[in-house]
Amino acid sequence: MDELMIRYALFFSSLTLFFVSFLTKKVIVPNIARKNFPPSPPKLPIIGNLHQLGSLPHRSLRLLAQKHGPLMFHHFGSTPVLVVSSADAARECMKTHELDFADRPRVDIVKQIFYNMKSLISSPCGEYWRQLKTILVHQLLSYKRVQSFNVIRYEEIALQMNKTKESSLSLSPVNLSKMFTSLTSDVFCRSAFGRKHSENELGKKFLMAIAEGQKMLINLSIGEFVPWLSWTNRLSGFNYRIGKVVKQMDESLNELIQEHLDNGLKTSRGEEAKDETNREYFLDVLLNIYNDNIAGASIDMDGIKALIKDIFGAGTETTMIVLKWAMTELLRHPKKVVIKETLRYHPPVGLIPREVRQDVKIMGYDIGAGTVVIINVWAIGRDPAYWDDPEKFEPDRFFNSSVDFKGLHYQFIPFGGGRRICPGIGFAMETVKLVLANLVHKFDWELPDGAKGEDIDMSEVRALTVPRKNPLIAVATPCYF
Repeated sequence: MDELMIRYALFFSSLTLFFVSFLTKKVIVPNIARKNFPPSPPKLPIIGNLHQLGSLPHRSLRLLAQKHGPLMFHHFGSTPVLVVSSADAARECMKTHELDFADRPRVDIVKQIFYNMKSLISSPCGEYWRQLKTILVHQLLSYKRVQSFNVIRYEEIALQMNKTKESSLSLSPVNLSKMFTSLTSDVFCRSAFGRKHSENELGKKFLMAIAEGQKMLINLSIGEFVPWLSWTNRLSGFNYRIGKVVKQMDESLNELIQEHLDNGLKTSRGEEAKDETNREYFLDVLLNIYNDNIAGASIDMDGIKALIKDIFGAGTETTMIVLKWAMTELLRHPKKVVIKETLRYHPPVGLIPREVRQDVKIMGYDIGAGTVVIINVWAIGRDPAYWDDPEKFEPDRFFNSSVDFKGLHYQFIPFGGGRRICPGIGFAMETVKLVLANLVHKFDWELPDGAKGEDIDMSEVRALTVPRKNPLIAVATPCYF
């Protein structure tokens, strides 16, 4: 009897294996074959295409796109990735199928820094994200409020112009990179907290933690892409460094918020506050929403801190990048209108990440849910299909042109497009225009030691943004009228 049962078991096992094999060959394999995936560069075992990113991913991915096409399918470890390198493909993702491409990749370090994706930049598209966007667009970054901070911009710019004049009188070169870093940090700190923090220990601690967090965001560990190798994050100390930076950011931000609250209490009691005005700053608005003093909006304390990290992490960095590249190009091409061409030629963010919410077909290709999407803004801005002589810096191309950077023209999307376009464009560009206007109106600029514009080192460095590698140094001569 036992032998008969064994034979029956073997028979049914064999039959099961036969049907599984049959279904795999006849049903599953043909279904996979019918999927039309975008072309893909050859990949390596385990790491996939990670080795092809290079030191400057926006440039490496553009070279691959020139060979494989404007839509490329990659694997970063076990993560499927779609690389978008043309305006038409970007329009498909950001407009035609906007909602399908409206999420951000769920990366562990982002979850840790932004309180489990509670910032506007990181949170998935949904009701919470819409609440945050409403707060930023209508409460923090409305046209009226952006203009209200012009007093702060004028004061901080005037201070830097005075320092520049002192340097010019002593024939000392000006470190423009350092100036732009200090200026933008002070403008954003005063707009957010009511006082600048570049000169006190608490503020320095916060700004340094933000800068360190940004560095770690670009140096993602292999464990993010190959989950079974995540143990290497502990061995290398990566997890420890993340935890330390996140703790520093959170502690310093808590102290800044408490300091602001204390100042508010002093003002309400008639005591002298540390800021001489009664202007309502970003943090005041957010705390009013937190305390339910603004109808139709709500936010918790983690949401407040996440939004402030958004403002500093994205706002200050992108503004600095634009200023540094714009001034670089002014030194190379004097007496030219450079802002739009700088945004095309040196977009502040070279690669914009998204994540696919559900299976979708783009330009005839099948893209699966969960696929990470990288939109190569840098490559799109240099696409010869849309730009004449795209490798040449030519500001005149925008004269009598209706092409703008506000998300309607997908060949020119330095701040993104669609519903996830950067809401801080107005605030950033107001600062950029005022700073550059003052620099070129009040001073003539030359390079040190008789160097020419073509001698400027144009090297970039790998980062979330596309910054200059080396400081920009120039000599100022006051203009007298």
